[in-house]
Amino acid sequence: MGFLSKFFATLLAVVVLPAFMAFAQTPTITPGDNLVVEGIPPIPVSIAQTVERYTNFRAATLASWHPQRREMLISTRFADTPQVHLVKSPLGARKQLTFFPERVGGGSFQPTQGEYFVFSKDIGGNEFSQNYRYDLKTGDITLLTDGKSRNSRGRWSTKGDKIIYTSTRRTGKDNDFYIVDPKDPKTDKLIAQVEGGGWGALDWAPDDSKILILEYVSINESYLWLLDPISGEKKLITPKGGKEKVSYSGGAVFSKDGKGMYVITDKDSEFLRLAYVDMTTMQYTYLTTDIKWDVEGIDLSEDGKNLAFVTNEDGASILHILDTTTRKEKPLPKLPLGQVVGVSWHKNNQDLGFTLVSARSTADVYSLNIRTNKVERWTESETGGLNTENFSDAQLIRWKSFDGKTISGFLYRPPTKFTGRRPVIIDIHGGPEAQSRPGFLGRNNYYLNELGVALIFPNVRGSSGYGKTFLKLDNDYKREDSVKDIGALLDWIATQPDLDKDRILVTGGSYGGYMSLAVATNYADKIRAAINIVGISNFVTFLERTEAYRRDLRRVEYGDERDPKMREFLLKISPLNNASRIKKPLFVIHGKNDPRVPLNEAEQIVATVRKNNIPVWYLMAKDEGHGFSKKKNIDFQFYATVMFIKEYLLK
Repeated sequence: MGFLSKFFATLLAVVVLPAFMAFAQTPTITPGDNLVVEGIPPIPVSIAQTVERYTNFRAATLASWHPQRREMLISTRFADTPQVHLVKSPLGARKQLTFFPERVGGGSFQPTQGEYFVFSKDIGGNEFSQNYRYDLKTGDITLLTDGKSRNSRGRWSTKGDKIIYTSTRRTGKDNDFYIVDPKDPKTDKLIAQVEGGGWGALDWAPDDSKILILEYVSINESYLWLLDPISGEKKLITPKGGKEKVSYSGGAVFSKDGKGMYVITDKDSEFLRLAYVDMTTMQYTYLTTDIKWDVEGIDLSEDGKNLAFVTNEDGASILHILDTTTRKEKPLPKLPLGQVVGVSWHKNNQDLGFTLVSARSTADVYSLNIRTNKVERWTESETGGLNTENFSDAQLIRWKSFDGKTISGFLYRPPTKFTGRRPVIIDIHGGPEAQSRPGFLGRNNYYLNELGVALIFPNVRGSSGYGKTFLKLDNDYKREDSVKDIGALLDWIATQPDLDKDRILVTGGSYGGYMSLAVATNYADKIRAAINIVGISNFVTFLERTEAYRRDLRRVEYGDERDPKMREFLLKISPLNNASRIKKPLFVIHGKNDPRVPLNEAEQIVATVRKNNIPVWYLMAKDEGHGFSKKKNIDFQFYATVMFIKEYLLK
């Protein structure tokens, strides 16, 4: 799960109780017809009343600056799902523009006049997003894509009269390139056919004569091409076949004069660096060699004079602005420690917009004026009436794994009012090419502040942010080494005087769901319970059934199940085939429309573990995909999780 979708699913809420609660008629919460609930005891209304404030967090993210006015589109939620809103000034009113039962994936202003914007939306979390035009004068909404396939939002041309985007409509698995003038959907045209699901557009040249596109093979391997928008011809500009695989997936943009490009790459480096590449000689000039961390996120000002980028330094985001003439950094005001995402320049060349989230502040939108160094806050999202200044901050922890490698993570300790050894929840991120980073914990703060549970977010081998060598340490036949990292964490917990080694629960989503199941099979004697959210239970059935456009991309990471030797290995380590060793209570949560980890992965592990005669709770939402996004579903999941934790971790 990507970062933005993850915190929206965790944080967004409203200040009214869900409609499915009927306080006067019944003392328990009635799940909606869209939910399948098995093994979960009736949930008392008192649970919802107790946790209510922790379900009322909201968040906002920057979507797009208006090209002529100092206004912006943001994504936030007033009702059940995130929608597009217009904000006309810092801390101004948020005017809701889209009103769909499904979440809307941000929006992008037409980049010259700003008379309309383009947004994307799927149905029920199936990730088959469609693009739409929203006319600001009339409020009319027009479908731009075929209504069936999976489509990317795409990139605007410099002139602002076209968008290039990818779509799977031809084969269902290949991300072909299409170009359309959003003012006239009939201009939609297939411009280039490709093979694979990892293609995407990065930037148009200043004169719109060519387009920079990316071929993504894996997180460690990608290539840059130039695409002619008229003929559809492609030209590879980063060689293939070298000894060392190179990544360019961090981003790339053309320089203002079109003679070069700024790229984020790990070429000749352990970490992702910012580089300027001369388009004639393909000579690289590295600009951040002194920073021994990954560069992530990049945007060039309209006049080409300033380049904004972000570095990930031990999980914390550091904002940088580079003068492209002197290639020296500008002094910037210090931002709160947290994560900075979505850096975006206004066309006035002064205001840099971004989204900032920290342990004590939910995600909100800010801007930095580079002439005055003034930081302005554009949104101030609600936090359920709670004083977030009292929330626990992250502590970086490290431990030695089975082979002597140092693994790290973030520990949140409960308030000092809780004495004695504290129970622990280990929450493992998905990906696996992702990273747990300090941020706003949303509903998880309830476990800390009200239940006195310590939270640990580990970054096992295979996590991003620690260099490409670390990133590859769990590939292929080394998959279970990451599980052993959690085994070493369990041993580390036993050495901590304030943590209770006898009360540990492990959870995670997607790949983290697999990890929670794997820990439950390998270390059943060291945990109390496990929660698996949209997780993989059998690598072979997962690879055979995940959507076609993802399948080859996942085979690079996990191994190719069509190879007999690899198939045997994947079956051997899959939790489903070791389910007899799961001896502690299990909670499985999934969305029916999940295109990444199909529902079968949940159904088969539930059916198998039930044979062990241990408690198995099962929650499935018919209108969700890879994680819950609708508030009423997120709330019910939270109520059930609180009950599960109280019953199996705290007693």
